[in-house]
Order: sequence, then structure tokens, then C-alpha cells
Amino acid sequence: MTSPVQVLVIGFDDPHFSGEALGELTRLREAGIVRLVDLLLVERRVDGSLHTLPAPDALGPDVGSVVTSLLSTETDASTEVRGEPGHDWWSLADAVPPGSIAVVALIEHLWAGPLVDAVRRAGGQTLEETWLAPGDVSRLGDVRTGS
Repeated sequence: MTSPVQVLVIGFDDPHFSGEALGELTRLREAGIVRLVDLLLVERRVDGSLHTLPAPDALGPDVGSVVTSLLSTETDASTEVRGEPGHDWWSLADAVPPGSIAVVALIEHLWAGPLVDAVRRAGGQTLEETWLAPGDVSRLGDVRTGS
């Protein structure tokens, strides 16, 4: 089974890490919905440079190693994701505003594995993936009710 893995970048101007979000990811993992593959904390300084921040000790000594190996390129400090042929490259530096901190999480969507496999067996392939913007999500209620 091949489950899709999402690169989720969450930005913080003034972070208050209480463990609540990690607790929710744990709950979702226990329910078989998602798995947190890895997590990396980064800071984009005002000068535009990206720097890795130490992760909380509770996450273990190797946390961030998978994200770092997937997202970094030795020749480019912009930290680009290697794309598949025909897809654009994606830059972490473009996603994180200068003067902020971000959490980069690799989240495996376990719930979607059987669907992905069924689509492939039917000869299909993903042509595009995107997320609706928050404003568009809020409009879904209006569309459903015909307002």
C-alpha cells in the first residue's frame, strides 16, 4: 500500500509550543488516519537565511533528519523539494516569511493508501494536488446549502 505523504509547513510569529498539536497527531496516528514521519523546526532570519532549530528532547535525537535529507540541496540554501518530472520544484525559503519560525512536518495519510492503490489498479494517476484556501473552505457551507 502506498500512502501519500504531505509536506506541511506551519508558520509562527510568536510560537507557544504546548504539545497540543503533537497530541492531536498522536490521536490521529492511534486511529490509523495519519502518521508523523518526521518534523523539523526552522527559522528564517530577517536576512532571508534558513536555520534549523533544536527540536524538543521528547521527540528523540534523530528528529528532523528525514525532512532535512528530503528538502535540502547541497548547492542551494533555498532548501528545495526535488520534484518529479513535469512538476515544479518547491522552496521552503519561499514558504517561510523572513523573521519567522516554522514547523515542517512530513505527514503520511494512512487513510488514503487504499484509495491511491485502487486508483492505480484502475489505471489512474494523480494529475494535481492542492488544498482549498481557508476562505474557499468557509464558502463550502454556502455552496452546500445553496446560499
